Amino acid sequence: MTDDVAAPLPHRLRDALVAADFSYDRVAELLGPAAHDALARNETTPALRRTTGSGPLETLTRLFLLQAVVDLESAERALPGLVDRLAAEGFLERSVGEVAARLDVRPYAADGDSLWVVSDLTPGLDGGPNRVGPDHVLGISSASTSLAQLTIREQVARSLDLGTGCGVQALHLAGHSGAVVATDVNERALRLTRFNVALNDVRTPVDVRAGSFFEAVASERFDLIATNPPFVISPATGERLVYRDSGLPGDRVVEHIVRTAPDHLTEGGWCQVLANWVIPTGQDWEDRLASWVDDECDAYVVQREVIDPASYVELWLKDAGQHGGPDYATRYDTWVSWFEQQGIEAVGFGWINLRRSGAAQPVRDLLEWPYDVEQPIAPALHSWASAGDVVVDLDSRLVVRPDIQQETVGAPGAADPEVVVLRQQRGLRRARQADTVEAALVGACDGELSVGQILDALAELLDLDPAQTRATYLPTVQELVAEGFLEA
Repeated sequence: MTDDVAAPLPHRLRDALVAADFSYDRVAELLGPAAHDALARNETTPALRRTTGSGPLETLTRLFLLQAVVDLESAERALPGLVDRLAAEGFLERSVGEVAARLDVRPYAADGDSLWVVSDLTPGLDGGPNRVGPDHVLGISSASTSLAQLTIREQVARSLDLGTGCGVQALHLAGHSGAVVATDVNERALRLTRFNVALNDVRTPVDVRAGSFFEAVASERFDLIATNPPFVISPATGERLVYRDSGLPGDRVVEHIVRTAPDHLTEGGWCQVLANWVIPTGQDWEDRLASWVDDECDAYVVQREVIDPASYVELWLKDAGQHGGPDYATRYDTWVSWFEQQGIEAVGFGWINLRRSGAAQPVRDLLEWPYDVEQPIAPALHSWASAGDVVVDLDSRLVVRPDIQQETVGAPGAADPEVVVLRQQRGLRRARQADTVEAALVGACDGELSVGQILDALAELLDLDPAQTRATYLPTVQELVAEGFLEA
């Protein structure tokens, strides 16, 4: 593919895709739930059975999403006047009477908009060969959608997509930014990002730049930085796949971003990172990550998953198409041995969110939460940060969040439950065990009485010392606000 996006190809391709109604919703409707879910698992057979017609929508689905060869006549109907041009630009390969895809053109639903994303072909369909080149440009993945769901969607002046890849985050950011900068070290990724910006007729200025990490934006500041960096934790030996390997050992790439990002944030600006990190033997992951954070930044971190070294190595060797290869066992042993030498007990996966607040006492809130959460999670994250700004005192009037439910556990017929749990039904869906006073206090928070009045009433009801009750439970109320059970 050439780098000349001034040519009409992106717009002509867009017109063809629109005419074919090649959108996420229409493809999902065409395939049906079972075949659509199978395709998400890289299995194409159910979808091939659902796309046996010769209409443009079926043809484009077979060609680009299922990587099936289609006949030239059907391709010409779906892409009128474009087959030869797309073949010349590396999108398609044409032979006598047949056409095959060489790039993936995928419909994508983003923030209520129907978009398309061009990337390299999805590797490993139907268990086929999965080897990818060092400059492979990954398309829509679970990691990219996770970051999109994590990213706060407030209107901002300037945003940065650090390590843009195919440009999907830049497309999201363009919807709520005055201007976007997208950077990458992979020249193929930069070309595809420029094409995707033109293909989707993005009106927001998107400045696509070459550079490693923050090199391309030296001395510049942003209101929002979103990044899914090449975070795979490895000894930095062997072949490097740019989309996942930084070239730095361990989790140095994530540490570098966390330490450097504050210099590129405006006051109140956010940096949101999807990442892996090392969990050393005998050391708390929370302390290690907190030590990276600048004193002028709040940190909201969620560890979503913990993976043992063997499982981690297997995952990424398979991702690179090296499973079953002639040197698979050697690579496996080398990588696992490096983990042992480095004293790495496990690898954590999750979200790192930094906010440049300049507070005298910055927030360090690190949570291990492998449970189900509501998606997109960004609004809950924003509420979490806002709640941390609330200072509770005895005069505060609070309300219980409407989605909070109380669960009790105890023997049948018992006068009092053995355990009371307060549980959120939305957002992070946190849960916490509560004693009698805490549960009663939450139930009484309707905005009418102050915290002090509620605590005094409970002390009298339960025959407790009022002063001691206030001293004991006021910090608990602050926690309930910070964790999102109560709101100011």
